[in-house]
Amino acid sequence: MSIRIAVVDKERCQPKKCSQECYKYCPVVRTGGEAIVIEEKAVISEELCQGCGICVKKCPFNAISIVGLPSQLEGHEIHRYGRNGFILYNLPIPRKGSVVGILGPNGTGKSTAVKILSGQMRPNLGKDSAEWDEILDRFQGTELFDYMKAVADGSIKASIKPQYVEAIPKVYRGNAKELLQNVDERGEMDIYVEKLGLENSLNRNIDELSGGELQRVAILACILRDADFYFLDEVTSYLDIHQRIECARVIREVAERKPVLIVEHDLAILDMLADYVHISYGEPAVYGVITNAKGVRVGINQYLRGYLAEENIRIREKEIEFEIFQPSESEIDEVLLEYPAFTKTFSGFRLKAEDGEFRKGEVIGVLGPNATGKSTFVKVLAGVLSDDGKKIKLDVRVSYKPQYVRGDVSVSVISFLRSINPMIDSSYHKTEYIRPLNLEKILDKNIDELSGGELQRVAILACILRDADLYLLDEPSAHLDVEQRTEIARILKRFAMNNSKTVLVVDHDIYLIDMISDRIMVFEGTPGKEGRAGKPSGIREGMNRFLRNLDITFRRDEETKRPRVNKPDSRLDREQKMAGEYYYYTRE
Repeated sequence: MSIRIAVVDKERCQPKKCSQECYKYCPVVRTGGEAIVIEEKAVISEELCQGCGICVKKCPFNAISIVGLPSQLEGHEIHRYGRNGFILYNLPIPRKGSVVGILGPNGTGKSTAVKILSGQMRPNLGKDSAEWDEILDRFQGTELFDYMKAVADGSIKASIKPQYVEAIPKVYRGNAKELLQNVDERGEMDIYVEKLGLENSLNRNIDELSGGELQRVAILACILRDADFYFLDEVTSYLDIHQRIECARVIREVAERKPVLIVEHDLAILDMLADYVHISYGEPAVYGVITNAKGVRVGINQYLRGYLAEENIRIREKEIEFEIFQPSESEIDEVLLEYPAFTKTFSGFRLKAEDGEFRKGEVIGVLGPNATGKSTFVKVLAGVLSDDGKKIKLDVRVSYKPQYVRGDVSVSVISFLRSINPMIDSSYHKTEYIRPLNLEKILDKNIDELSGGELQRVAILACILRDADLYLLDEPSAHLDVEQRTEIARILKRFAMNNSKTVLVVDHDIYLIDMISDRIMVFEGTPGKEGRAGKPSGIREGMNRFLRNLDITFRRDEETKRPRVNKPDSRLDREQKMAGEYYYYTRE
């Protein structure tokens, strides 16, 4: 037995612009039933629907989804956005003294869950509406009962950090100090300003801050409030790994007092930060299911495997795998270009880059602290900036995706992509890029209507669609979930190998760099003052150098081989430092 749900995308469904194929070809309608009724939008009766899927295939706008779900989910509906709308099953459970993570694809109900837990939205239990008495009856005898009763009484005060920190300058004018003083209800601003390294950012206007500074200001603004429940959405975007770890330590301090719920796609940091994880799975914008809490290691490993043992459910066809043995440098040996040593000087900052070479068909991962010149290096290669001596004059074609992607163009996604490569409509491009990046449903949307994650995926595709020899991508993982990051890694790796193209990726996600890189470039220096760009080196050498500078060690998970952060001064941490193996590379 299973539950059948039918979801109609209200934006995509346009009965006046099609021949109403869903209605005409429905077998139930053709025999006199009313499984589908055309009003302003198509309305599908889940009780009468046979689940044949004809309407799904016939709809010219891909607006219909028919899904069969396990019968054990019946009675666990939490909220539905109207008839034929998205439906969420189950809620995560905030736990006092713990950091609880939610791990899953974007669009599967994490934001809806937070709105309910913070009292911004009353759950309707999958119906038109529900009163609090009925809602509390649903949670009677569960861990959530007392919490939901407090929500019903209006006695829960929530503090929420938004996902897209780039939007903060659009809604706030003034400097960082004024913003933080306005929200400092616990009188601890000075303590956490120092812990998060924001001393030099306080007197600058919000619209002058870098992405990393904005992220830390947003985290601090959230935790300075005197709240009963803290929710932080994507705490690592634009932060280097050192800043990520410092933010993780601060968030754990807050969790000692009050429940903290986080959504985070950097699995290394989630592993270090969270005590428990709820996995959310489903079909984005169609339905989402939130599992019971799992231990963080078990939960992440099950998520990577794609199989939830307790629920006996497979959430992904293929598991996410991590290679232990990277290809030897001799496998990719045809040189694309050699570049000389150069410097680039700004007011108060200077980048010194060693000479180096890039090879055809390789992916080079770039790591280093923020404000040490990584983006500057990429901009010099891209021709956006000139180095001091104007030594860099590349005789190769370059395609560049910047760190901050702008979405202020009022043109459809498909028109934008066609303007870059007219072959985007070919079956090859659809199979290789459009479907894996899950862009089919947003092709008709305008660029300025996209979310941060959608915009990021479009920008990445636009970059590799250009006819070039060298492809430069600055922080492609920002706002992408784990599946999307894995897909990006696979696409870029295949693209480089199959087309003998050179791809350079700047990112702070160790998982992404681990999966994608043939060689590593490490940046060092004093953030904001001077940076040094090393030559590309083997991944083991590069990772060890990078982590040694941060005094952090990583090990490999025995089950999935994924990188995991060792606790400082733990036995493994001490042993690896003694052996000089900061990035555990192989197994004995």
